[in-house]
Amino acid sequence: MKTIKNDVQNIVRDMLQGFYFEHKERVYYDSKHHIIYRKDLGDIGQNVVLLSGGGSGHEPAHFGYVGDGMLSIAVSGPIFIPPTPEQILAAIRKADKNKSVLMVVKNFKADVDNFLTAESIALKEGRSVDHILVNDDVSIENDATFNKRRRGVAGTVFVHKIVGAAATEGFSLQKLKEIGSSVVSNLHTLGVALTPANNPTQTETSFTLEDHEVYFGVGIHGEKGYRKETFDSSEKLAIELMNKLKSIYRWKKGDKFAVLINGLGATPLMEQYIFSNDIRRLTQLESIDVRFFKVGSHLTSMDMKGISLSLLKIEDPNWEKWLKADVRVSSW
Repeated sequence: MKTIKNDVQNIVRDMLQGFYFEHKERVYYDSKHHIIYRKDLGDIGQNVVLLSGGGSGHEPAHFGYVGDGMLSIAVSGPIFIPPTPEQILAAIRKADKNKSVLMVVKNFKADVDNFLTAESIALKEGRSVDHILVNDDVSIENDATFNKRRRGVAGTVFVHKIVGAAATEGFSLQKLKEIGSSVVSNLHTLGVALTPANNPTQTETSFTLEDHEVYFGVGIHGEKGYRKETFDSSEKLAIELMNKLKSIYRWKKGDKFAVLINGLGATPLMEQYIFSNDIRRLTQLESIDVRFFKVGSHLTSMDMKGISLSLLKIEDPNWEKWLKADVRVSSW
């Protein structure tokens, strides 16, 4: 598989340096720790600094969301590998000591371990730090069980947006954590892959698919899904994902939702909008009230062709306000 790269060991460094060159008027780049952070970090009026990150390969997440109204700091690890506790601690230390830091962490064991280790050290240093754990993936182990995987996937971007907008209004660390945790409890995502990702640091893909197959429930690092089947149409994909989410929400007529259609890296925008139109029809058939609708490649899996569907049941009208609030980042 041909990849536009130089030395494979420098992929993350080269990527972040290129991003910084484009956006250096408003962000700084810590090349030692692979951190992108707001240039005005010391001057922001809000009480809480929002930090997130994870393995690379999910671009534009997470550094694409650094800016006024979303993240203040993003830290990147190697492809599909989270940043180390040392990197995360360095990111926390970018914030003034008189500011609190709220970390948004995707629910993968290595991510959780590393972020919480850094949090523990920062607390011992006298810093005010807490975290939100995002576990929006509700794919099941297989068709014979209802055990949910609970990984953190594309819905994480909704958490960034809502909590980031709320932070600009001056809420406390505790209140922002409450807001984020409530969002997570109402947020569910399912995805489907048409191809595996090609990780340039690995010699083999994490799973294989025949040309006619799709794979429901795959993870953003290529973790196995719950069922392979013959591809038929965008509409059939939409029906599968909506029906699974309906069984979780058991929505009623008029329930309010925000919807995120997320391309997984190699899905053309044309195909994302075709799928979005299928979701539009299904939400109308279900008589649910879609208050916010977002389409694009927001949290990807390298060059995986596929799509994910995130639904957020809007239990607080402020969530809609914060989703629609103006933001100054490169990728919203």
